[in-house]
Amino acid sequence: MLEVKTPEEVLRLIETEFRTLERTENVRLEEALGRVLAEDIRAAEYVPDFDRSAVDGYALRAKDTFGCSDAVPAILKLVGEVKMGESAEIQVPEDACVYVPTGGAIPPGCDCAVMIEYTEDYGDGTVGILKPGAPGMNLIFRGDDVFPGKTILKAGRVLAPQDIGALAAVGITEAPVRPRLRVGVISTGDELIPADQAPGSGQMRDVNSPMLAALLADFGAEPVQYGIVADDEALLREKAAAALQSCDAVILSGGSSAGVKDAASRIISDLGELLLHGIAVKPGKPTILGRAGNKPLIGLPGHPAAAFFVAKLFALPLLARLEGREERSYPVRARLGESLGANHGRMQINACRLATENGELAAAPIRSKSGLIAQLAGADGYLMIGRDCEGLPEGAEVDVYWS
Repeated sequence: MLEVKTPEEVLRLIETEFRTLERTENVRLEEALGRVLAEDIRAAEYVPDFDRSAVDGYALRAKDTFGCSDAVPAILKLVGEVKMGESAEIQVPEDACVYVPTGGAIPPGCDCAVMIEYTEDYGDGTVGILKPGAPGMNLIFRGDDVFPGKTILKAGRVLAPQDIGALAAVGITEAPVRPRLRVGVISTGDELIPADQAPGSGQMRDVNSPMLAALLADFGAEPVQYGIVADDEALLREKAAAALQSCDAVILSGGSSAGVKDAASRIISDLGELLLHGIAVKPGKPTILGRAGNKPLIGLPGHPAAAFFVAKLFALPLLARLEGREERSYPVRARLGESLGANHGRMQINACRLATENGELAAAPIRSKSGLIAQLAGADGYLMIGRDCEGLPEGAEVDVYWS
């Protein structure tokens, strides 16, 4: 019997036993999408650097329009026009206005802008204002968006397209980011063959290497595939040691079940320190975690579905810890389309498909086994049932995490 830890204990172990890597590199903005920001970004200037209009209309003094209406417009003298990209040096006296486009600069003395829809141009050099203005109405003031010293982005954020725009707005053309983590991927098993070969009797194509490499690449890491290693402890130790030399983390799949061929735990112990062997989760109980210095060695179950879920729930958070990445997970609420039993004593993970039924999101559990993968290919996400819960009835509300 394996001495298992709860999922919560495993996540705490990750936080206490591993530290964020200190490496940083600068990349150009066009290469920064999806990278993890290594330090806080603070502005050194104002954005915008001038007061500007948020609408097409007329800049004026609000007090000159108080009490006006469709029936009794305020008649103001039109004294000019502000052009885009030019400073507003027009002098605007009382009871006067100037035309400004959206984004145009506001002349000194004007304190609001009235949308053109609420005005009438009489064609004689005067404009009727049909709706009263108020100080600050339809204006964007200098520094409303950004001002010197303001923190624009916090370290640990995975840079999104809008973040790239914010950096460009303050003149930052290179971003300090964490280098992409190199993660070695090794599949073990005498029965495994590459995906491009036809399996013979008792053989199976290697699913885990390409699946895990894709999962890592989607996460933003750089997967390094070391191929398939037979159930030979010396060969596996040699391959894992080589992967440790050139990678930040190593993932082994297969060879983690308690038994005669349980080489992975011995190898991890030889190369570093074994931290755990077993997690109270289904599928994925015979999972191994160790470290060599600050480099994680993760032994995943050989069954593809188990390997996938354990990698999602534990390996990726561990890599996020190494990067100092801000983790964000936003499940959606859905109603369970059918009752679902659970294995008491272990957290249960079920893949599911989502659909809208009667205006509500419905989750249909995918009935599968940990050794199967094709049934999971169409999954939208997964739900988790607590280790102290024996099941959920049809119609129960559940959190579904996108896969």
